[in-house]
This record gives sequence, structure tokens and C-alpha cells, in this order.
Amino acid sequence: MKQTGEQLLFQLKSRGPQSAATLAAACAITPMGAHKQLQALQEQGLVDAEDQVQGPGRPKRIWRLSAAGHGRFPDRHGELAVQLIRQTAAVLGEQALDRLITAREQEMLAAYAGRLQGARSLQARVQRLAELRAEEGYLARVEKAGKAWLLIEDHCPICAAASACQGFCRSELSLFTQLLGEGVRVERSEHLLAGARRCAYRISPA
Repeated sequence: MKQTGEQLLFQLKSRGPQSAATLAAACAITPMGAHKQLQALQEQGLVDAEDQVQGPGRPKRIWRLSAAGHGRFPDRHGELAVQLIRQTAAVLGEQALDRLITAREQEMLAAYAGRLQGARSLQARVQRLAELRAEEGYLARVEKAGKAWLLIEDHCPICAAASACQGFCRSELSLFTQLLGEGVRVERSEHLLAGARRCAYRISPA
């Protein structure tokens, strides 16, 4: 299944969004087999699906790579980001780099806050936050932990940048704290850059 899954990802990367039937023909498998593996890839956050109306009859489900799916293919964005971070600190100074990170944080806060409107309970806000992070490739999910919730991120799409400047990690913790509001405690319980296999945040009423 792993090999066929990689073939499906390659087809979506090289040929763009397609139906399960088209992908099945390209990978020499049955449409049912393609659909089953696409669902597994969707559960991993690597592909997304959209139902499109194309004339009379039932809508056709079209599959495409998610941000995390695109991240499975080599690129040099991480290397470029690290170079820019180092050059910014060297040429403009650490304070300039901190201002850039703060500006990014405020932009994300405004965007996230708009998407969290209508989520009144803490649980609803945490779940909505996880959905937003998943859309950005963090493979985020929520687990209940007693009276608290764990926001778990199984992947970090900005790991290279965060490794070069841990101000990004501090900024994200600050972002979550501001976003979830007063009376909520947000603590990083696992940290990828500290040797953990993922990042996780414990969120509870203060």
C-alpha cells in the first residue's frame, strides 16, 4: 500500500487534481482500490477532496494534494528560509528579526481570530484551531486529557526556520495564548526541537 500511495501522490503532484478513476488507471489499480488508499492518505492529511458538479448526475469527487502532501516532495524553501533568517539577523540585527516575527504573529492572530468567530466554548475554539493548523500542514488534532485538551501537531512545516530561530516557537505559543482568550492556560508539553517526536500544547481553564 505504501508504494501505491506514493504513486498516487506522484500522480497528483505531476498531473494535478484528478478523480479516483483517473488515478486508478494511471496507477494500474482498481477504482475501489484507489478510493480506499486516497481515504487513507486523506486521514494522514496528505490529500484533500472536493465534490465538483460537471453536468447532469452526481457530483464528481476530485482529489488534490494538501499542503502536507506537497511537502512530501523535495524543495528548497526550508533552506531559503534559513538563509534569509540568518542574513536578516546578520545585516539588520536580532531586533529587526524579532519585529518581523511579531508582525507575522499579529497577522496570524487576525486571520485565526476571524476563523474562530462563533466558536464559543473552549473545546470548540481548540478544535477550530486544530483544523486551521491542519490546513497549514501541521497534521494537527485534539485529544481530551482530563479537564484539559491536548493540541497535538504531528508535523512542523516550518521546522527548518524554527530550528534557525526559536523565536517562531515562542511566537506560536504566544499566538495560541492570545487567541484562546483570558482564563485559559496554554503550555507546551512536547517540543520537537527539544527532542520530542512532535509538538503538543496542553490547554486548560486557568
